[in-house]
Formats: sequence, C-alpha cells, structure tokens
Amino acid sequence: METKNKAFKLSVMTLAIMNITAVVSLRGLPAEAIYGPSSAFYYLFAAIVFLIPTAMVAAELAAMFSDKQGGVFRWVGEAFGARTGFLAIWLQWIESTIWYPTVLTFGAVSLAFIGFNDSADAVLASNKVFTLIVVLAIYWIATFISMKGLGWVGKISRIGGMVGTIIPAALLIVLGIIYICTGGHNYMDMSQGFFPDLTKMDNLVLASSIFLFYAGMEMMGVHVMDVNNPSKNYPKAIIIGSLATVCIFVLGTFALGFIIPAKDINLTQSLLIGFDNYFRHFHISWAGPVIAVALMFGVLASVLTWVSGPSKGIFSVGKAGYLPPFFQKTNSQGVQSNILLVQGGIVTLLALLFVVMPSVQSFYQILSQLTILLYLIMYMLMFAAAIRLRYKMKDTPRPFRLGKGNVLMWIIGCVGFCGSLLAFVLSFIPPGQIATGSSTVWYSVLIIGCLVMVVIPYIIYAMRKPSWRDPKAEFAPFHWEEKANR
Repeated sequence: METKNKAFKLSVMTLAIMNITAVVSLRGLPAEAIYGPSSAFYYLFAAIVFLIPTAMVAAELAAMFSDKQGGVFRWVGEAFGARTGFLAIWLQWIESTIWYPTVLTFGAVSLAFIGFNDSADAVLASNKVFTLIVVLAIYWIATFISMKGLGWVGKISRIGGMVGTIIPAALLIVLGIIYICTGGHNYMDMSQGFFPDLTKMDNLVLASSIFLFYAGMEMMGVHVMDVNNPSKNYPKAIIIGSLATVCIFVLGTFALGFIIPAKDINLTQSLLIGFDNYFRHFHISWAGPVIAVALMFGVLASVLTWVSGPSKGIFSVGKAGYLPPFFQKTNSQGVQSNILLVQGGIVTLLALLFVVMPSVQSFYQILSQLTILLYLIMYMLMFAAAIRLRYKMKDTPRPFRLGKGNVLMWIIGCVGFCGSLLAFVLSFIPPGQIATGSSTVWYSVLIIGCLVMVVIPYIIYAMRKPSWRDPKAEFAPFHWEEKANR
C-alpha cells in the first residue's frame, strides 16, 4: 500500500501548476490596466493579504477533515455551528451562480470579435440584446449538457484551459515584450509609479476586484495530503504558484496597458481590442478572429466545468437534511437536476438586469462586485473558523499545521480576515472610471442583494425538518454532535 500511495503523490511543481491553472483568468485584466504601473502594487498586495493566507488556511482545514465531507460547510460548522456552516456553503454556491453572467458576458464579447471589422465587432459587443441572447444560450446549453453527466466535460475543461487561457496569456505577454523592445509606442502612463494614490477612494473599487481574481484557492486545499512531506512542500508549491500567478497577471495587465490608452479601456472589450491592436501592429490581423475563438472556447470550457461543480457541494449538504427534498432530486444520470434548474433560473433573472443597467460594461461590473461581496463573507467565516478551531478542537490531529503554536495561525488568519474585510468595504464604492448609471440602482442591487442572499439560508435552516434527511446520505456528524450523543 505504501508504494501505491507514493505513486499518486504530486510533485511541488505539478501542484504549483495546478494552482496557476485554477486561479488564472484573463477576462479581468482590463479592469486593472486602468491603474497603469500601480496595478502591480494591487496584485502583490492582494496576493500577500488574501491569496497566500487563503491557500495556507484552507490547507490546514482540508487536511484536518480530509476523511469527512462538506468542505467549507464542515470547517465553519465545526467552529460556529451548522447554521453558520450552511450560510458558508450557500454563499460559495450562490456567488458562483451570480458569477456566470459575468464570465459569459466576456464570452459574448469574444464571440462578437470573431468578425474581421473591428468597429462593427465593438458595436456588436456593446449590444445588450446580442449579449443577453448569447449569455442565456450558452448557459442553458451548458446546463443541459451537464445534466447528461458526460464524462468528456473534464477533458474539454483541460483543453479549454490550455487553449483559452494559458496560450493566450503567454501570447499576450510575449507580444507586449516584443512591442516595447522594438520601439512600439507605450500608451501606459508610467508617471503614476508603483505606489497608487490611496486618497482616491472611488478608484479603489476596481482594485478590490483583484480579490476575485484570486478566489477559489481554498479548493486547492484538498490536495494538501497528495504531496510528500506536506508541511514543507505544500507551502513551497503555494508560494511558487502564487508568484507565477502574480507575474502572469502583472505582465498581462502591462501588455494591455502598453497598447491601449487608459481612457479607452473597456472592461468587457479591451482584452480583444488589445490583441487586435497587437496583431495589426505586427501585420497578422488574421490572428484576431483565431484568438477570439480560443478565448470563447476557454469560456465554454470553464462554464461546462463549473455549472455542475459548486452545486455538488450544496447538494451533498442538502441530502444530510439541510435542503428540502425538491433540491435533492437527481435525474437518471445521478446529476442534481433540480438544483441546476433553480441555478439556471437565477442566472436568467440576473441576465435581465441588462434592461436597467446603462451598458454591458456597467452590468458586468455590478455583478462582479456582488459576486465579490458574497464570496468575501464566506472567506471571513473561513478565516475566523480556522482560528476558533485551534481552541475548540485543539487536540484534533492536524497533518498540515501552520506553526507549532497558535501565533502563526493568528497572524495569517487575521491578515486574511482583515484583507477580506477591506475588500468587502471597498466593493460598495461605485468605480470612478465606469458609468454605472443611477447610484440608487448601484447601492440597491449590492446592499439588497447581499441581505437577501444572506437571509435566505437562515430561513431555509429554520424551516428544516427531520424528513428532509436522505436515509442513504453518508454525512459524518460534527464533533460537537458526537459529544452530545455520548
């Protein structure tokens, strides 16, 4: 058995690469290119106060409960009770549901740029009706494919990740370097410097979106026991992966800033426009539609992978008695069909926000901000739970532990919590660079959206009945439940 286990251990570099592919996405680069050289400060700052703390804390929690289901529901529930744990898993699911329209908006823009006329493509990409139709069409196609339980979805996601993210990222960076080295005109205002003007609060909201770039690192915690000597090699893989991720984001953002003036940057279109500008400069304009197709394929692969992914977590928790039987229904393929249909209904309603928002860009930004807010609440619960469990379950074995005592956990946990809280507060401020329309609509969507999404799981929890529990569900009780039953 020992030999077999060793055969399945991940190397440090393999785990580092997995971290990179799990986190890196190009669609958010234009939001940070607006900041010029100071974007590097934001990327580095968010990595130190959020990315690395998230990965390290999640690793300890994942290793601690490696033999039990539930993920963040288990982690938070052991620390603060099942009700708060249910809130955490709910937020993780609902934020991913709200995320779909934003990533699909980027997909619709990529589809619009498949043509050869840049001006016509830009007009089509700004068309609300076109974007709405594409968002809904791709999402529901992906949902129905997910319901089939097709085994090739994983293969598509791997190919899509390479074709739609890794290769375009490398190409963008290489084009930017060659462009500058061969005397191309630099449109980035280099006078801004590395350190930003922190007195302009309305500008910081786009910077806070960097936290969403790094979100999802807690998922990598499940691999902490898949490496040899995890106490030494897991942190090493996280640091290598984090540095590489920061480099990709910084260089990619700079590459866009070199070719597009800050005043002309558009959150949804500028990545495609940047590629088109580079291709035109190097006289290979035919490559524009090719890269648009590649990015579109990357979006499709991402959506196919994630449509059913996060819903599986809340589905398994639901079967343990936390969701009504309706949400526990599966189809003949064993897929959580009713949860997917409800998820699709929410995505459809959110997509209809196009009607009240002044532009595709403002719709994209407000949904991104709501996603960040909900996800950050979950992260704050996770960091607080990690600290609490050091005292509540102090004798529980921790195969991966941050420091011998509790000091390092307090430092990393508090840094992550405070970083998340800072980004949470900043995310309510309307960005100065984008016309978001009525401030009333902006604040109403964010505040009411947060309140509603936090209240719903408490209502569901209060309504739960013993009959909701699936007798076939194999869900280990919390440690405090075991104590009560002794």
